[in-house]
Amino acid sequence: MNVKDGIDPETFRAASREADALLKALSNRHRLLIVCELLNGKKSVGQLAQALGVRSSTASQHLALLRREGIISGERNGHTVWYRITSKPAAEMMKSLYASCCSLSQLRNTTKEK
Repeated sequence: MNVKDGIDPETFRAASREADALLKALSNRHRLLIVCELLNGKKSVGQLAQALGVRSSTASQHLALLRREGIISGERNGHTVWYRITSKPAAEMMKSLYASCCSLSQLRNTTKEK
């Protein structure tokens, strides 16, 4: 077992299919933004489409893929389907991406201002 920095490649090898599926599902800017929006609570297709600046049909296609991968689920209430995150790994990954990318972006903006 080769463990450096707490990461065991053999252990990860067993989970690599799940990691691959999660990364593929999140490898689109719109899907990343959908997951980011859903971290703040349940949203409808219309709300998500408006937040992303896309048509409802486009948002629906991305939601369908995220639902197929088990990252989100939808709950019908009358005529509206409310979506929420159901995948803890996806939520944690999004939080990590947010922390890494947004702090890097802020650092770049601060550096440019000087």
